[in-house]
Amino acid sequence: MMEGWKKVEIGTHCKVLSSKRVFAGDYVEKGIPFYRSKEIIHKALGVFSGAEVYISEERFNDFKNKFGAPKKGDILLSSVGNRSGIAYFVKEEYDFYFKDGNLIWMKDFADELDSKYLEFFLRSDGGEKAIESMMIGAAQKALTIDGVKKIKIPLPPLSTQRKIANILSGYDDLIENNLKRIKILEEMAQQTYEEWFVRMRFPGYETAVFDENGLPEGWEKGTLEKITKYLSGFAFKSALFKHEGNGVIRIKNIGNNTIDLSDVAYVDNEYASKQNKFLLEAGDLLIAMTGATIGKVGIMPHSNDRFYLNQRVGKFVTENTAFLNCFFNSTYGLNQVINIAGGAAQPNISAQQILDIELSVPSKEILQAFADNFNSNLKIIINIQSQNQRLCEARDILLPRLMMGMIDVSGSYGKSVKEDFLGMVAEEKAKYN
Repeated sequence: MMEGWKKVEIGTHCKVLSSKRVFAGDYVEKGIPFYRSKEIIHKALGVFSGAEVYISEERFNDFKNKFGAPKKGDILLSSVGNRSGIAYFVKEEYDFYFKDGNLIWMKDFADELDSKYLEFFLRSDGGEKAIESMMIGAAQKALTIDGVKKIKIPLPPLSTQRKIANILSGYDDLIENNLKRIKILEEMAQQTYEEWFVRMRFPGYETAVFDENGLPEGWEKGTLEKITKYLSGFAFKSALFKHEGNGVIRIKNIGNNTIDLSDVAYVDNEYASKQNKFLLEAGDLLIAMTGATIGKVGIMPHSNDRFYLNQRVGKFVTENTAFLNCFFNSTYGLNQVINIAGGAAQPNISAQQILDIELSVPSKEILQAFADNFNSNLKIIINIQSQNQRLCEARDILLPRLMMGMIDVSGSYGKSVKEDFLGMVAEEKAKYN
């Protein structure tokens, strides 16, 4: 450890606590966002799509006035289940509350400790190991408030903490801006879909001839089977999952128009190579077939690693990715899946049920025109995702080395994180690998 650094327990440098109990009966349709572990994890990973649960403003103000509420600079840490230990840093001032027991709240930081630095430590290899050492339970892992308080962190001088946090935040800011760009492109595609296929204002509609069913010439009533084939995933044995190798995309990796590659299972090369039918490529459209995310779709991002399709996740084998992606992101498409799968404790939908979903099937010309419109944006999205992957890799190389004092941050590294630190990463990687 570098000169001037010391080891301290988290609990000696901030308050570690949870929220007050909120019951399901307190939920309302609109009000103050109420985040459970799932939403906080999604916010931390940059894949959050919007609040799903609310409590009343009156209830929130009662909690806030009596006990306080999270504010800018605070940290929330997931504390139950396989995804325990994921830290979310509150970047801005806004009102929200969170579920007790599922999340641990760190606030009121001592002058010696920069909370952003602490968040990055919790994301580092050393932080993950420290969190793991405090886990209790076997079948259901959990973090306790007392356990988090006892986690020891390396504490350099405050000026060094802030430099480390600024370096790493530069990467996060670029990644976040890229995610916003992706969101805008996705929204543009969805707006075009609504205009063409819901409002029926497609190119040439002014002169189109409509039949007795209100369909334009060349369109027909049909099912998804008219425009796509479908591949269900392979039943990879969970007992053979590893921490490295070939990735397996499971239901949990499918979000709101995203595929999260940060928490995948792995299988070894020999096992995976026997199932090349299920090997995924950038641009593949996947759909969740079971559970809370049923009907959610995501386009496979570019990756240097190999990923395979697991059971209960499906892939559309089609030239109409553009249309299908927007169809399942539309109110009608998602409701079709939910209605078919509804009524069960664990909702499920089969491959044939997906292919049997009814719709007005557009003409090949309009489908192709929409694909041409969408595909240019899709290429941009995949390129941006690839940029984000490289930025994540660079940040993740720097993160543990900065936290261990292996890189001297006392000097100035120039104006641009993108230009200066990617070069620094290459040098550090060559030095330590």
